Amino acid sequence: MRLFAPPDEKSQAPGWRSALRRAKMAVGGGTLEARVGAVFRIIWNAAEKFAADDGWAIASYIGLTLLTSLFPFLIFVAALAGFFFGSGELAKEAAKLLFAEWPEVVARPIADEVERVLTTTRSGGLLTFGAVFSFYFASSAIEALRVGLNRAYGLVEKRPWWLLRLQSLGLVLVGSIALLALAFLVVLGPLILDTLGTFFPAVAEAHELLTFVRIGVAALMLAMSLILAHIILPAHRVGFRDILPGVAVTFAASIAFGEVFGAYLSEYLRNYISTYAGLASVMIALVYLYWVALLFVFGGEFNAAIIRARRERIEGANTLSHP
Repeated sequence: MRLFAPPDEKSQAPGWRSALRRAKMAVGGGTLEARVGAVFRIIWNAAEKFAADDGWAIASYIGLTLLTSLFPFLIFVAALAGFFFGSGELAKEAAKLLFAEWPEVVARPIADEVERVLTTTRSGGLLTFGAVFSFYFASSAIEALRVGLNRAYGLVEKRPWWLLRLQSLGLVLVGSIALLALAFLVVLGPLILDTLGTFFPAVAEAHELLTFVRIGVAALMLAMSLILAHIILPAHRVGFRDILPGVAVTFAASIAFGEVFGAYLSEYLRNYISTYAGLASVMIALVYLYWVALLFVFGGEFNAAIIRARRERIEGANTLSHP
């Protein structure tokens, strides 16, 4: 059965694509017990397909690629900030936004190294070979995410490799500019509050909310990145409503995992240090990114399982209607 086979006329009836009816199609009708059982079958089906699609290995590949692409991406962001604004402060703020949703124990060592990289003076700015190569290598993370989603949705990529790489480079450029724009707004936040505070004294107390604003912006960045990844990267365009369940699962589970992993490290960090010594911070980041990548791939598998379950119900209903 093709996952993205063209739907029949019944599935195109008015209102058929509403979220409520699509959910009912996937989990079925009947009693609450039957629906809960259908949900568990979808989750189990997604887990089985995840294992069959080498999801563990794909998650490892994505996690390692994300880690190795992180520094090239931030170096390119710093070069971009220096080229347009003549300062690296925006790049530092962008890095803070990037790490805002990471557990503090994981983010702190990496953020310290990132700050050292960003404060290193480089001649030539955006036009150096280093910046160009950083731009190219940063796009490898996009390609890794593409492989994971295509595998999850059961798609075969037929577009030429150079077109895919150009798309990845474009996404890196757009992501860098968007990250700098958000960082610019965060940097201007205190100045705007100070200006408004001279006219409205109550506004001056809002400085304490800036930390929550940074976290909120980071959460919005994560959600939008997941949505755009599921829409843009796969070889076949997946419907917007079709991607939402997997995006929600990945978003909620990755934040929950970050909290749990951070709490674990706060108690057992010395075990990593004693085992990996100077590589402890790298291994911690790699483990964290591996599990986040695993949740990302499972989100795609979860969406695919829902689509399959819905199509099976449609085919079953059509068979009963036209024996």
